[in-house]
Amino acid sequence: MNILITGAKGFVGKNLVAQLRTIAEGKNKSYGEIAIGEIFEYDIDSTLEQLDDYCRRADFVFNLAGVNRPQNSEEFMQGNFGFASTLLETLKKHNNTCPVMLSSSIQATLVGRYADGEYGKSKKAGEELFFDYATETGAKVMVYRFPNLFGKWCRPNYNSAVATFCNNIANDHPIMVNDRSTMLELLYIDDLVDEMVAALKGEEHHCEFDGIDTVLKADGRYCAAPITHKVTLGEIVDLLESFRKQPETLVVPEIPYNSFAKKLYSTYLSYLPKEKVAFPLKMNIDARGSFTELLRSEKCGQVSINISKPGITKGEHWHNTKWEFFIVVSGHGLIQERKIGGDEVIEFEVSGEKIEAVHMLPGYTHNIINLSDTEDLVTVMWANESFDPNHPDTFFEKVVK
Repeated sequence: MNILITGAKGFVGKNLVAQLRTIAEGKNKSYGEIAIGEIFEYDIDSTLEQLDDYCRRADFVFNLAGVNRPQNSEEFMQGNFGFASTLLETLKKHNNTCPVMLSSSIQATLVGRYADGEYGKSKKAGEELFFDYATETGAKVMVYRFPNLFGKWCRPNYNSAVATFCNNIANDHPIMVNDRSTMLELLYIDDLVDEMVAALKGEEHHCEFDGIDTVLKADGRYCAAPITHKVTLGEIVDLLESFRKQPETLVVPEIPYNSFAKKLYSTYLSYLPKEKVAFPLKMNIDARGSFTELLRSEKCGQVSINISKPGITKGEHWHNTKWEFFIVVSGHGLIQERKIGGDEVIEFEVSGEKIEAVHMLPGYTHNIINLSDTEDLVTVMWANESFDPNHPDTFFEKVVK
């Protein structure tokens, strides 16, 4: 299957091309079997001769080309309606009735604040052109009215508030929020690309519109990505500020699967400058070795790295409620545990040659001993709660009496 993507160098185009290449090269099996031949990338610097060739050979067309920041309003119609006309006429010239997807905008609803917008009017005209084309030729047409988009590679200080906020906060530039309560409907780029691949497979989602609200409907005239997020500007900024502070606090905010926070965090990280990609951690060093916190979470505890020098014993304490995993990743050691009030000592010989996790049980005093005379013992330690100096829940008592 040969695929033509117009607007291939834009935000959506770059992400779509990148994902389609992972499929074509056999690197991405998550979408099932899709036979992709050539991917034709058409953009503003391409020629009409190239467009003619691509339209002749294409088996599927993603029309992502458009104008959203023209020098004058007339360019809206020229860029959004005019190019669509050229594309469809070229397909008709070659009697190519392959499926065609159109990237439109929620502004094409011409409802509410969008009622008089020239951009929305040009997008609406493009939509009707595509629907007429489907009626005339019998070709399958899929018209998507996208809401606000966000994700990696989106151009900041252009037409995406999220991209601008991510870029500015990541680079310590000021941001301006006029109304924190302003609600946005946002579509994440990976969710959009997933829907584009679904469309390629003939599994697109259909919808109708109730004002500007998308209503999924199996026989709807339009198409839509089924997963979007409605959030306020204030919520976006607060999350981004927490991401910015992470290297200082080590606290990773909650980022549940498929949540807006998870997607926003990935987006934010894509704007980090080189000098922020790596950041130092505080190593607590003494004669025995070192102890370094890696990260903390609000609900899932903390992760640390412990390094013990040869022959050193660390620990010799117990907890009421706190519990831990000790995972030796390098070296050779012995973990000992004893129930408080008891005499039996349970032991676990551990090594980086055979990585395993050992529970540090509540109510058991425990230690870890480096058995080597020459090598450091490196242990990843996870605790079910972040350390609270006001309530340490840690009490000294030797394991071996």
